[in-house]
Amino acid sequence: MHKIYKIAVLLFLFGNQNLLAQEIGTAIKTKDSIKSKGIDPLRPSKAAFYSAIVPGLGQAYNKKYWKIPIVYGAIATSLYFYITNNKKYHNYRDAYKRRLEGFSDDEFQYLDNARLIAAQRFYQRNRDLSLLVCVVFYVLNIVEANIDAHFTQFNVNDKLSLKPEMYLNQMDYKPNVGFTFNYKF
Repeated sequence: MHKIYKIAVLLFLFGNQNLLAQEIGTAIKTKDSIKSKGIDPLRPSKAAFYSAIVPGLGQAYNKKYWKIPIVYGAIATSLYFYITNNKKYHNYRDAYKRRLEGFSDDEFQYLDNARLIAAQRFYQRNRDLSLLVCVVFYVLNIVEANIDAHFTQFNVNDKLSLKPEMYLNQMDYKPNVGFTFNYKF
C-alpha cells in the first residue's frame, strides 16, 4: 500500500507534463536561417582538425589562449618522462648485454644480472606508460577543442527557464488543482 502512494506521487509530479517537439507552424531550419543566427556547424570540426595538425591550434581558433600552455605542458611533460625512461632502459640493457659478452666494466658493477633485468623491465614499463600518457593528452587536446567549439555556440540566455506553477481548473463542476512545470525556450 505504501508503494502505491509513492508511485501515485511520482506520476502526479512527472506524468502531467506537456512537451512539444516543434512549435506549430514552424518550418524546418535551413542553412541560411542557421547562419543568420551566427551558428557555424563546421566550427567544432575545424577546431578539432586544427588541434590534430598542431596541438593547441584548436584552442587558439576558439580564442581560449590560456589553454595553450596547459596543452603544451602536459604533452611536453609526458615526452620528457618518455625520453628519460628510454635512456635509462637502454643504459641497463646495454650493461646487461655487455655482461653476457663477458665484460664487467660497466657503470652498474654493483648490480647482478637479475637486478639489471628487473631495472630494464621497470624502465621499459615506465617508458611505455609515458608514451601512452602522451597520446592520451594529444587526443584530449583534440576532444577539448571540439567540445569547446560546440559550447561557444550554445544558447544560454534568460529566456531558458523552469518554473513550477499551480493552476485551478474550474471548467468542470468540481474544481481540480494541478501542479505543472512550465518550460520557456
